[in-house]
Amino acid sequence: MACTDLRRSIVHFCVILMMVGFSGLGCESGASSSSTLPGPNFAGPVITSSTPPIPPPPPVASPEKTVSRFQLTDRSVPASWIPSSGVPRRDWKWIVIHHSATPDGGAARFDKAHKSKGWDELGYHFVIGNGTDTPDGMIEVGSRWPVQKHGAHAKTPDNRYNEYGIGICLVGNFDLTRPTEKQMASLIRLVTYLADEYRIPTTNILGHSMTGKSTDCPGKFMDIQALRAAVARQRKGR
Repeated sequence: MACTDLRRSIVHFCVILMMVGFSGLGCESGASSSSTLPGPNFAGPVITSSTPPIPPPPPVASPEKTVSRFQLTDRSVPASWIPSSGVPRRDWKWIVIHHSATPDGGAARFDKAHKSKGWDELGYHFVIGNGTDTPDGMIEVGSRWPVQKHGAHAKTPDNRYNEYGIGICLVGNFDLTRPTEKQMASLIRLVTYLADEYRIPTTNILGHSMTGKSTDCPGKFMDIQALRAAVARQRKGR
């Protein structure tokens, strides 16, 4: 009886040991499987995206700076005094002053008169009104000037004053009357600008009769020496 009980106790004890053993294997198995996991990442998580990054927009080129070929000495001059864009600059050397030898008139009337003589258009580059056809002192720009076309106002054997002379006509007969104050103020302003812009010396400001032409134009009451002096003062003051 005692032996039988002893055997039962031993069997019972073995069963308990087997149960404890399997239980321990289960924890070791769990520990073993956990040892296969990757180690800690101390660099932080890696974030991936399925969409590619949007590239930055291409840089926009800044517009190229442009500088006018005509560096104005007086930036308040009317735009009509500046030749058309892209027209080659003419090498002007003289400024030739005329009077119309008529009591009235303007660019339109003189253009018509010149065409009646067979000319292609108004021969002058500028006309300064006296208050008849146009307001007193108003400067009209002839059709030749914007395209830098030669003049048709001071013909000589070599034609130099037409080719390289800027023709300015003041309305009036200055053998009989003087230019108006407004005409002279406009003339001085225009001639000063042209002389500065085209680097024309003051001595190359001429009356029509000073070109060798047998004429009294621009009349005895147009004082070219006084005009030169006034322009020289204006240029010195700039």
